[in-house]
Amino acid sequence: MSRRAEDPLARSADQTVHNTATSPPAAAGSVFAGTYRALTLGVLLSVGVVAFESLGVATVLPGIAEDLDGLGAYGWGLSALMLANVIGTVVAGRAADRRGPPRPMTWGMLTLAAGCAVAGAAPTWPLFLVGRFGQGLGVGAVMAMAYTMIGLAYPEHLRARMYALLSSAWTIPSLIGPAITGTLAERTTWRSVFLLILPIIAVAAVLTLPPLRALRRPDDTAAARPVLPWWKRPLGSAVLLTVGTGVLLQALLLTNAAALVALAAIGIAIMVPALRWVTPPGTLAARRGLGAGVAVRALLCGAYFGTEAFLPLGLQELRGMDATASGLGLSAGAITWVAGSALQARRDAGGAGRVAATVAGFAVLAAGVALIAVTTVSSVLPSWTALLGWAIGGLGMGIGFNASTTQTLQQTPAERQGEASGALQLAQTFATAVIAGLGGAAIAFGKDHSTSMRTTLLGVFVLTGLLAAGGMLLAHRLRAETSGTPGTP
Repeated sequence: MSRRAEDPLARSADQTVHNTATSPPAAAGSVFAGTYRALTLGVLLSVGVVAFESLGVATVLPGIAEDLDGLGAYGWGLSALMLANVIGTVVAGRAADRRGPPRPMTWGMLTLAAGCAVAGAAPTWPLFLVGRFGQGLGVGAVMAMAYTMIGLAYPEHLRARMYALLSSAWTIPSLIGPAITGTLAERTTWRSVFLLILPIIAVAAVLTLPPLRALRRPDDTAAARPVLPWWKRPLGSAVLLTVGTGVLLQALLLTNAAALVALAAIGIAIMVPALRWVTPPGTLAARRGLGAGVAVRALLCGAYFGTEAFLPLGLQELRGMDATASGLGLSAGAITWVAGSALQARRDAGGAGRVAATVAGFAVLAAGVALIAVTTVSSVLPSWTALLGWAIGGLGMGIGFNASTTQTLQQTPAERQGEASGALQLAQTFATAVIAGLGGAAIAFGKDHSTSMRTTLLGVFVLTGLLAAGGMLLAHRLRAETSGTPGTP
């Protein structure tokens, strides 16, 4: 996207975005200014709902599985949400490019509400998983539209601030959500957790949807798109990616080597072409610009969330911490993520230094992972050092996430904001799923072959550290080549 002095909400004959509202002042200095206030609050509340649902439900999921006799398939309580997220992200992002964000955002909120209602009323575990799948579809759409709306509705000088606020909207529920949902489940029933989410979704919709009318795109933009076979269309390719990833993750849990290899090969054969179809051209090769931006997001989230997934396990199993104490590490990372994102937002000056900030973010994240690995797998350092390590990791994540996201979307044309935002969110979900699956498979393999938990977790942390190191090397490709140069996205 080229830099523009005017606000993206302003009407222009050469833009694909319609505007039926009065243009806000280009010099507006706050995302809470009158023109933006309702949309800002709505976006933050929408993301907050997603965070509360994701972390709050995870807290009470063991009790739900026990109540509904689903402990034997407990993993699918998380996987159903994650895999559906891929479909929701891709479909909503492409729909936003065709007709603007109002329709996919509405669809996402309705689907999320329906999923919560089904899960909250489910009498059996299979029906609960249906609700979780619906929630995943809604979560994917809402998160993709959050980034799309920022790219379309806010001038460039306010976007970094909005990305920082999105981190806050995710972090605050992550700190209080588990406590609230745990108390509700203990004093009433786990079903009340899902009932609590429904009115919050309604308020977010009232705040968010009306301002989106100004961002509607003309219906005839879809006519210029080539006709593709069903498997290359957004929905078909997203479904194939979900199926392929699911097959691969299930294969990694098998104990029979021949079956594992055969099923994993099938999953990869389905997954890789689908991944190419649902991401912008050049993503798998990390082509300069948008392709590299999506690849960097995958490395960043694979390193951060992959480490975070196994930190509590390491502290409890190897260092003897209880669940509450080990959870403080996750809270520390969440808090410093906000701090790092806010720091980058203050330092952001129209794009100067974003690539360097992304490299620095990866470096700080790698240092945090290294400190966690040393603390977790050995007794050289006191166990509380791991909490410090993840506070360092969260700081690096906040800096790198803000800088890389702002740089990527700033270079993306308005007509591809939905695609780019969806691709970034998909990369985050996909990378987290794959790294978590690999780590889970490593633990299962270690148990089957009498490998110590210490060795297994060290391998996981080495992998996530390597992802952070790879991100440092790749970050320079976030800067697109000059116009007219071969390979420009």
